[in-house]
Amino acid sequence: MSITSISATGVRAVPEPPPRTWVQRRLLDPFMSLLKAGLSPSGLALTVGLGVAFGLAPTFGITTIVSTAVALRLRLNVAAIQLVCHLLSPVQLILFLPFLRWGATILGHGEQVANLTFEQIKQMASAEGWGSVLHLLWRAELGALMLWVLAAVPVVAALYIGLRPLFRKVVQRQEEAEAVPA
Repeated sequence: MSITSISATGVRAVPEPPPRTWVQRRLLDPFMSLLKAGLSPSGLALTVGLGVAFGLAPTFGITTIVSTAVALRLRLNVAAIQLVCHLLSPVQLILFLPFLRWGATILGHGEQVANLTFEQIKQMASAEGWGSVLHLLWRAELGALMLWVLAAVPVVAALYIGLRPLFRKVVQRQEEAEAVPA
């Protein structure tokens, strides 16, 4: 309690706020600064929803390009959508093989991809080259992308509908806090 407040009733100690956590500094503060910078609650909710969808896409190397293009086209914040996409990279890696297995099952090659692991993919690539890996996985990838598109639409809609009121409340609290005289 090192900060003091002087009022008409006298001097009193004001407790220091607790230290900010990693989540607050790295996740919440950037989103709050986006809200303060003029991104609307609806725009931020759509940005987060699309960022989650693109961040979980069962493909590597194009999510940054596609999410940037979509953000620019819809006039959303590119930095925010990239932040969400990249935060979900570990989840994308975890879901990659299940998406491939399900995609292969849908398109009729499930038995070849059913028990495939990253180690087997590495061994196949070193023994037979990446062409054999690509030949095996292209249909599985196509099926995985079809599943992803089907799943992404309700995920984006649910996040948009769920986060919009939350971000509105955050903006309202920020405006109320700024309106209170110090």
